[in-house]
Amino acid sequence: MTKPPPAPAALESALYAPDLDAAEAFYGGVLGLKRIARVDDRHVFFRLAGSILLIFNPAQTVKPPGNPDLPVPPHGATGPGHVCLAATAPQLEAWRTHLEASGVAIEADFRWPNGARSIYFRDPAGNSLELAEPRLWDL
Repeated sequence: MTKPPPAPAALESALYAPDLDAAEAFYGGVLGLKRIARVDDRHVFFRLAGSILLIFNPAQTVKPPGNPDLPVPPHGATGPGHVCLAATAPQLEAWRTHLEASGVAIEADFRWPNGARSIYFRDPAGNSLELAEPRLWDL
């Protein structure tokens, strides 16, 4: 048995939202992420620092690929997903103020046993989003 290569970094993360217009307004407008691609009612993609956030319409991604040049297998999820985005302590306070001013309800704001702070809120599709200090995972 061979030893595996070093652990890879996350290149992209995916969430599912049936209303891509609402998702685009939230991620692009409220969170200020830069949209890099949108294909009709199938998906909208956003740039994060060092990776990409993919938002898929679950009703579309369960269908077999229609383009033989892009044979992405069908995929999807049911129920709310979760993504955690990194923020420094001063950024967390600014994010909380911005989210509340934007009408986004904060579900939780607390410190983990190691002292790292997390703020939880939801996107329009019900996905759980978290902003947390990277020290949460000793990064």
